[in-house]
Amino acid sequence: MNSVGEGCTDLKREYDQCFNRWFAEKFLKGDRSGDPCTEMFKKYQVCVQKAIKDKDIPIDGVEFMGPNKEKPES
Repeated sequence: MNSVGEGCTDLKREYDQCFNRWFAEKFLKGDRSGDPCTEMFKKYQVCVQKAIKDKDIPIDGVEFMGPNKEKPES
């Protein structure tokens, strides 16, 4: 799946590959020591935020999750 911003698609694919590798090879095997993909995610997140702004996509009231953010209470 491509990213919301065309220029972000390569960053998304790189992050997805990193995350999937970490998840399968570390997290699922009990190694919960850090996520090596955090910096890659942050770069992708900045790119997506810029693309959303450039395309005037309304995001008022939308909450985003990411590294070090708690899941909102439901």
